[in-house]
Amino acid sequence: MKEPLHKRESLSLILLLPNMVTILGLCAGLTSIRYVLVGRYDIAAALIIFAAVIDGLDGLLARRLNAASDIGGELDSLSDFLCFGVAPGILVFQFALSRDFVTGWMFVLIYVCCACLRLARFNVSRDETPPVGKPHFVGVPAPAGAMLALFPLFLTQQNVLDARSYPEVFGIWIVLVAWLMISKVPTLSSKAIRVKREWQVVVLLAAAVVVGLMVTRFWLLLVLLDLAYATITLVAVIRHFRKPKALRG
Repeated sequence: MKEPLHKRESLSLILLLPNMVTILGLCAGLTSIRYVLVGRYDIAAALIIFAAVIDGLDGLLARRLNAASDIGGELDSLSDFLCFGVAPGILVFQFALSRDFVTGWMFVLIYVCCACLRLARFNVSRDETPPVGKPHFVGVPAPAGAMLALFPLFLTQQNVLDARSYPEVFGIWIVLVAWLMISKVPTLSSKAIRVKREWQVVVLLAAAVVVGLMVTRFWLLLVLLDLAYATITLVAVIRHFRKPKALRG
C-alpha cells in the first residue's frame, strides 16, 4: 500500500507537477486581474481561457501520475474560485457594468457568490458515488460558467455588437449563468463523449480547424464554442424541467 503524499518525507518533482500546473493557472487568473486594471480586456480574457485549459490539465496529470492529494484538491478549488469567479467578475464589471456602479456591482456579486457556492458543493460531493447514468456535471462547472459569462465580451471583440452599450442585458446574462452554475441541471461532461471509429477522421479534421481558427480568428472561435456549449446546455435545461419533479434529483 502506497504512503499518502502528504505523509512522505520527500517527493519526486514529477509528483509535484499537478500542483505546479495549478499554481500556473492561479498566476494566470491573478495576472488577468492585473490586465483588467490597465484596460487590456482582451489579454485578461485570454488569460482566463488559458487558466480554464490548465484547470483540465492538472486533474488529468494527478490521475495519470497517481499524484492526487488533499492539498492538491483544495489548491485546485481555491484557484478555480479566483480564476473563474473573482477574475471574470472583475473583468465583466470593468468592461461593461461600471457605468451603473450599484446595479452593475450587484450583478457581479451574485455571479461570484454563485461560483463560490458551486465550488463548495463540488468539494463536499467529491467523494460521493457518481450520479447514475452517463457521466455528467450537476450544474455548469466553474470554468464553463466563466466562458459563458464572458460571451458578450467575445461578441464585442469579434465586432458582432458592443456589449458595453447594453449593460443591463449583460448583467442579466451573468445572473443567468450564475443560476446555471448552482442549478441541478445535468450538463455535459467530456467523460461522456465517445467517438465512433468511422468519425475519427472527422474529429481530427475538426481539431485542425479549431487550431487554425485559434491562430487566425481567435474571438470567432470563442464565439462559436460558446454558442455550441450554450445550445447544448439549453437542451439540457429543457429536458431537465420536462421531467417529473420527483425525478429531477
